[in-house]
Amino acid sequence: MANIVMFCILAAVILGSAVMCVMTKRIMRAATFLLFVLFGVAGIYFLLDYTFLGTAQIAVYAGGITMVYIFAIQLVSKQTLQGVVERFKGSRVLGGAVVSLVGLATVVVVLLKNRFIDFAAQSAVGEIPMNTIGTALLGSEKYQYVLPFEFISVFLLACIIGGIMIARKEDDK
Repeated sequence: MANIVMFCILAAVILGSAVMCVMTKRIMRAATFLLFVLFGVAGIYFLLDYTFLGTAQIAVYAGGITMVYIFAIQLVSKQTLQGVVERFKGSRVLGGAVVSLVGLATVVVVLLKNRFIDFAAQSAVGEIPMNTIGTALLGSEKYQYVLPFEFISVFLLACIIGGIMIARKEDDK
C-alpha cells in the first residue's frame, strides 16, 4: 500500500512539474521544473528497487543535463531574452494540436502492431533481469539501442557547441 501511495505522489509531482515546465514564461523556472521531473523519475526507479538507474538518473540527467541547460541559459545575453515575447496564434495552436494527435496515433499504432501490451502483461508475472535490460540498452544488434544512444550524445554535443557559438561575442571590425 505504501508503494502505491509513493507512486501516486511521485506521479503527481512529475505531471505537475512537467505541465509547469511547459507553461511557465520564465526560462529558469522551466529548468527548475525540469529538474523536479527528473528527480521524480529517479524516485520511481528507487521505488522499483532499480538503485543503479535511479542513481544514474540523478547523476547524469538531473545533475549533468540540467546544469548544461542552465549554463546555456546563462550564456545567452539578457538583451536577447528581453525582446522575446511569445504570442499565441490560433494557427500555431491548431498546428501543435494536430502534430500532437499525429504523434499520439503513431505511438498507439506502434504499440498495437508490436503487441507490446501483451508482452508487458506476460513479463509482469516475472521480473526482467538487469543484464537483459543492459544488453538491450547498450547492445549493437537488432532492437538494441547503442546507436541511438550515441546519436543523442553527438546531438547534445552539437547543441552545446551551437550554444557557445551563438553566445560568444563577435569582434567589431
